[in-house]
Amino acid sequence: MSKVAIIIGAGPGLGAAVAHRFAREGFAVAVVARKRETVDPIAQAIPGARAFAADTADTAAVAKLFADIHGELGAPGVLVYNAGAFQPGGILDVSPEDFERCWKVGCHGAFLCAREVLPAMIDRGAGTILLTGATASLRGSARFSCLAVGKFGLRALGQSMAREFGERGIHVAHVIVDGQIDSERVRARSPDRPASTLLAPDAIAETYWQLHAQHPTAWTQEIDLRPAPEKF
Repeated sequence: MSKVAIIIGAGPGLGAAVAHRFAREGFAVAVVARKRETVDPIAQAIPGARAFAADTADTAAVAKLFADIHGELGAPGVLVYNAGAFQPGGILDVSPEDFERCWKVGCHGAFLCAREVLPAMIDRGAGTILLTGATASLRGSARFSCLAVGKFGLRALGQSMAREFGERGIHVAHVIVDGQIDSERVRARSPDRPASTLLAPDAIAETYWQLHAQHPTAWTQEIDLRPAPEKF
């Protein structure tokens, strides 16, 4: 197994936590966001990590991103797709351009990134692809169509890839994060909210690591995570 992990959509919350968790296991980590200023502090806090910027909705940008990562770190053994975009609004309010952009970042980008890592994983007969889902992966709420369509598609993509590549040694898992992740932004909006009602990024990251470490005779394709008080 290649000890290179790529975290797409790495922000200061879950993405950073996943990057730190894999780095603790000796992985060289590439952290990727649309803007370098988002991932530079994450990379600086992890020995040997590299920061990259790319728009995962852009086919050419994704191809260049993976060529650059391969040149600096080598072929990845782990891909974590954590990117997403959301434009709240009703069907008659959201522009076609915003709808397409959210779908491209939330789903199409995962397709593009998977195509970049799969050939080397197939050659090695090993690899892990982890996809970050949400409550919207299962339920399209009013005014959440831009998020739900991408997340529904991401879930379907994960199922198709798991069935196509599982026998070739590639573990594809979809993680439904059913609740709000604890972050500075969430805390700023709700300073009195109990921590027990939020998902801790480090706890989610531990599940990502456990999924990667699973023995191939007992793989998980989908798992849901939520705080104990969350209604579901």
